[in-house]
Amino acid sequence: MIERIETGVRSSKIVKYKGIAYITGQVGEGETIQEQTAECLSRLDALLEKAGSSREHMLRATIWLADMSDFAGLNEVWNAWVPEGHAPARACGEAKLARPELKVEIIVDAAYEE
Repeated sequence: MIERIETGVRSSKIVKYKGIAYITGQVGEGETIQEQTAECLSRLDALLEKAGSSREHMLRATIWLADMSDFAGLNEVWNAWVPEGHAPARACGEAKLARPELKVEIIVDAAYEE
């Protein structure tokens, strides 16, 4: 059975199915890539917990940067956030994001116990 959490007209914050939680893309506020990434990851922490999962159970992360020149700043925060030995499969690319002030969006899939 598919479970949808915080479902709106356009999307659900979390969709759970057969042990995998699909977390909708998260963004953060702030002037720098580090500030936006930190807030984004804090939001992901809350959603992972709501899904019955955690950073240690991440399977895959897809990261969109508005400008690849922010890659090092993103990794500075990301590397400190990911638990050692639990790094997910990850892709990072450049894309035009929903609002011009946004620098990063992160999408995570994670395992949870059924």
